[in-house]
Amino acid sequence: MNAIFSILVFFFLAVMQAVILPSFSFFPSCFDLLIIAVLFLSLISTHHSMIIALIVIGCVMDSISGVPFFFHILSYISIYLIVHLVKRMIFKQSIIFLIIISLIAVLIQHALLLFSIFVRQEPGTTFRFDYFLLAKQAFWGLVLIPPCISMLHTYRQNWMAIIKKMKKQMADT
Repeated sequence: MNAIFSILVFFFLAVMQAVILPSFSFFPSCFDLLIIAVLFLSLISTHHSMIIALIVIGCVMDSISGVPFFFHILSYISIYLIVHLVKRMIFKQSIIFLIIISLIAVLIQHALLLFSIFVRQEPGTTFRFDYFLLAKQAFWGLVLIPPCISMLHTYRQNWMAIIKKMKKQMADT
């Protein structure tokens, strides 16, 4: 049942990012919304089978975005692995941990984007990289990711309670 919840979250965030948000004027300032789901899965999962799910989700996002292929796959797996490494050193329920990880996740995606620009074109293009956009997206990541992860945690608990109640009702009949 956790898989169904995760699929619904990824589908919702992908539709928000690919279909709904581009019609708003603040869209260029918006970070990758699927970072929220990747961070949430990194915090709740204890096994590395989530890497397969992240590869599939990264393939979907690479297919519908204009960035080089493997960009989302590499960024999602990097975020997942860094969260697992940091989670072992710092108490994972801390709000400071969520804020730091949120900032790191947005910066990882921009670092990979900057690296791909540097590799594919002449080195002078890195100086024309939009660092103000990076700052805006990092700010919005700091502001929005921790509350969204908290909301997802609450929704997951409610989801599990509903599923448990449904299983109990089915067992009673």
